[in-house]
Amino acid sequence: MVAFRSNFGEIDQLKVMAAIANRMDRRSTRPVSKPRAWAEINLHHLRHNLKELKRVLPDPCDMMAVVKANAYGHGGPKVAQFLAEEGVRHFAVAAYSEGIALRKQGVLGEILVLGYTPPASFSDLVRFRLTQTVMSADYAEDLNQYGRKHGNKMNVHIKIDTGMNRLGLPYDNIEPICRMYRQSNLQATGIYSHLSMSDSQMEEDILYTKQQIDRYHQVIEQIRKAGLDPGMLHIQSSYGILNYPAHGYSLARPGIALYGLLSKEDDRPHVKIHLRPVLSLKASVVQIKTVQAETPVGYGRNYVPSQTSQIAVVSIGYADGISRALFEQDGFVLVRGRKANIVGNICMDQMMIDVTHIEGVQAGDTVTLIGQDGKETITAGQIAHRSGTVTNEVLSGIGERVERVYIN
Repeated sequence: MVAFRSNFGEIDQLKVMAAIANRMDRRSTRPVSKPRAWAEINLHHLRHNLKELKRVLPDPCDMMAVVKANAYGHGGPKVAQFLAEEGVRHFAVAAYSEGIALRKQGVLGEILVLGYTPPASFSDLVRFRLTQTVMSADYAEDLNQYGRKHGNKMNVHIKIDTGMNRLGLPYDNIEPICRMYRQSNLQATGIYSHLSMSDSQMEEDILYTKQQIDRYHQVIEQIRKAGLDPGMLHIQSSYGILNYPAHGYSLARPGIALYGLLSKEDDRPHVKIHLRPVLSLKASVVQIKTVQAETPVGYGRNYVPSQTSQIAVVSIGYADGISRALFEQDGFVLVRGRKANIVGNICMDQMMIDVTHIEGVQAGDTVTLIGQDGKETITAGQIAHRSGTVTNEVLSGIGERVERVYIN
C-alpha cells in the first residue's frame, strides 16, 4: 500500500495513484478486459433512421431531435454531436441540466427544454443559450420579469394544451397566449403541442388526434389574426410523423423512432418505414458454477434446478436497467449464438443464467441482452413486452454505469 503525506492535496494523491496504476498496467501481461456491461451504439443505423424520417415528411420540415433521458439511453451528448454533424440544428431535452450537458460538449444549434426550469436556474437558460418551454401565464410572467431585471431576452417556445392535459396553456384561451408574444423580455420563437393518442389506429383515437391538430391550427390562426408571428410550429413526435406525416410544420420531434424502434413492437404505423435499432446491450460472463440438482439459486430461493446445472453469473443487474420481471416471464439472453434462460431473481449488479446446454461457455464470454448473436436476436420490443412496458422505458432505463461504445 502507498502511504501519502498528510499535506498532499486530494488531486495530487489521485495523480500519484494514477501514475502507479499506469506503471502496473505496463508491467501486466493480462489482456485488457471488456467493460462489465456495455451498450453498442450503431451510428450508421442512427444516420439511416434520420434519413428515413426525413423521407416521409414534406419539405420544408426540419428535425428537432429528442435527446432527453440521455438520448433514450444512447448517450445524449455523443448522439447530439453526431446528429449535428448530420445537419440537425434543433434538439429537445426534458431538463435544463440536460441542455447544459450538451452545451458543455460543444453542441450548437437550438436546445429546447421541454420541461420545467425553476426560477432559481433562469440564469442558466441565459448562460447556456437554452430555449425554455412556457407552460402557463404565470410562468411566462416569471421569465419576463427575470429578463427585465437582468436585461435579457428569454428565448421561449409556447406550449399549448390541445387535449393531453399535461403541460401547456389551454387552447381555448387565446388572450394570454397572444400576450406572451408581446412581452418585452420574451422572445417567443415557436409554439407547439403534443398528441396523446397518435400511436393508436382505433377510430375514436384517430378522431381525437385530428381534433387536437384542429385545435392547434385554431390557435395558430388566431395568433396570426392578431398580427403576430407564431414562429416555428411543431406537434408531431415519432408517431405523429409515422401516422400523420402530411402536415407541413416547421419542425418534427422524433424520439423513439430516431433510435430505430416503435414503442410497441406490434405497432403498425400508417407510413411504411424501415427503421434500424441503434442500440445493443451486452455484458460478460464472470463465473461459471456447477449447481447440484435441487439446490436453490439466487435471492429468495425462487429457482431450484431439477438436475445438476452449469450456472453462469453475468455482470449486469437491475441497477443497470434490467427488469426483475424478466425472470418471472421466462426471459432469456444469448450466449455463443444460443438462448440461455435467466434463472433466479435478478440482482442489483448481477444475474444468473443456465448454460448447461451450451458447450464451452467460460468467464469472459459476451452475453447479449438486446441485439443479435449469430442467428438469434433479442429486441427491445420483446424485452418491453415481457416486462409489461414500452421500449421507451427499456432504453431510457439503461443505467449510467453501462458503458456506451459508439460504432460507425
